[in-house]
Amino acid sequence: MRLIISFLFLFVLNTSMAQPTKELTEQEYLDLQDKIRFAINGDFDEGLSYLEKLYQSKNEERLAFAYSAGSYLYQLKGDVVKSDHRYEEALKHLQKIPESDRKTKLHSYICNYRGLTYWKRGNYGKALSNYQEGIKLSTKINDVIQIVKFKANIALLNEGVGNYQLSIKILRQNDAFLDKNENLYEKEQFQNSKSNTYTNLGNCYEGYYSKNRDKVELLDSAEYFYKKAISYSDKFIDNKITSKLSLGNIYLFKKDFDSAEKIYYDISFYSKQTNNESLFQIASYNLGDLYYSLKKYDRALIFLKKVDSISVKNKTIDNSYFKSNYIQAKIYSIKNEPELAYKHSKLYLDSYEKYEGNMREEALDVNYKLGTADLSDEMLSVQEKYKYEVFWNKALKIFYVILVIGIIFFLIKNIRDKNKAQKKMNALIEEFKANLEKKELEKAEIEKTQQEIPVVEIAELEDVQLKKENANLSIDEAKENKIVEKLLALEEKLEYLNADFTLSYAAKKIKTNTTYLSYVVNKRFGKSFGEYSNELKINYVINQMITNHLYRKYSTQAIAESVGFKNAVSFAKSFRKRTGVSPAQFANNI
Repeated sequence: MRLIISFLFLFVLNTSMAQPTKELTEQEYLDLQDKIRFAINGDFDEGLSYLEKLYQSKNEERLAFAYSAGSYLYQLKGDVVKSDHRYEEALKHLQKIPESDRKTKLHSYICNYRGLTYWKRGNYGKALSNYQEGIKLSTKINDVIQIVKFKANIALLNEGVGNYQLSIKILRQNDAFLDKNENLYEKEQFQNSKSNTYTNLGNCYEGYYSKNRDKVELLDSAEYFYKKAISYSDKFIDNKITSKLSLGNIYLFKKDFDSAEKIYYDISFYSKQTNNESLFQIASYNLGDLYYSLKKYDRALIFLKKVDSISVKNKTIDNSYFKSNYIQAKIYSIKNEPELAYKHSKLYLDSYEKYEGNMREEALDVNYKLGTADLSDEMLSVQEKYKYEVFWNKALKIFYVILVIGIIFFLIKNIRDKNKAQKKMNALIEEFKANLEKKELEKAEIEKTQQEIPVVEIAELEDVQLKKENANLSIDEAKENKIVEKLLALEEKLEYLNADFTLSYAAKKIKTNTTYLSYVVNKRFGKSFGEYSNELKINYVINQMITNHLYRKYSTQAIAESVGFKNAVSFAKSFRKRTGVSPAQFANNI
């Protein structure tokens, strides 16, 4: 009897456990989709928990969506391996679905998430390819809302590569479309779209201002849109944090330091609470930049070193890292700590070259694809319904071609000029370092010679009557060393910055005659006294430009006068001969 009862109990237990998981209804599936989308702009872990429910489904369509959304969420969490694995799974499930409009729509979602993933990785070319593929799919089924999303994402790519005006135009047209077609959206979906649009518009105006500092009105526009984004982002934490952080930047630009400081500390505290290391790094850089602006250098260094430690730990070179080193180099220069100033200036130059190189490649890729992608033809079938797409007409297509050609031309020219100037500048920095070591060795050699050979006063030379025509002129080595020693002493006192620093002036200071001095300079330095003097002046200017950011802002005339040149033309000619570029070009490439 006991065996029968036990058998029945196990049978009932196994039967209950073997019952399949209840499949979600269509409405439950759509609700989960919305929750996952909103979580992308807020709590990533919450979004992943929603996906776990979808992973239990046996419906290929729902599984494909779940894995594609999961791919982007894992990318947002910084897990590239899981992100790529989820994307591959999404494609496997997509292939099992029969052809239909629903499959096409789902495929466009997958393209969107993959494009966003590549955007987060900084691979703008691949991101754009996915967005363009998504537009083709959405156009086939007249999915207007999805097309608007793709256009907004393409606007982000344009912002990322510096096409700010084009990005602003697209986003403003998207905003107008949203206002006219609010009835097409659920309430939260509409608020999310407005939040995204205003955040991106603020970013564009801020980026546009950073390249055009004379257009102060751009800051007002950025501030306006960031505040609008915050008002629409109560349920979208990621957008709210991004907009608040950016609003702090606007306050910093406007020198409202108290407001900026409060926002940066709020963001820093939030990032520590949520273990968001990337956000903490950005907030730390912003606080360092703020305190540098306030001339609180020691406090600025505390936050900037946090930025560096995160980048070193994660082995990443990003915008925050190289800008942090730029500010640290300037701080150590102000604090008169040349070794640290040199170290951070080199870190900045190395990281900037790598970062800008990657960005230039992405910019060329994006602009090339935008120039060759005939998106307007793909929109003809829905133009009546989707009147917003009027800006993809013939005139804009012509504008695109001209714009792309112009941008590519200037980018290529800029790349060549910058690479040439950077190499020249790095070589000059190394040369300065080598010259310092050479001078130290030369001093030591002179001192050693003086210990071994009795010194004969230079004054004795004044009693010797020599003519310039004497081709066999020679000087005792001890006397020659004495002249060089006194000449180097004049260098250390920066006498060469005097406009009257001529051969006769220097000879008088050293207490020798011009013939001997000219002979020694020619023998020791392999150049005439005039060439020697000019080289000292130009080297001084180069050193000041590298270590003193204020010096780079001086006019060419002011710099020429500061080192004893009588006019800017002769100075610029000497500077170009030494460096291969003009003073202004050299300053701009530091």
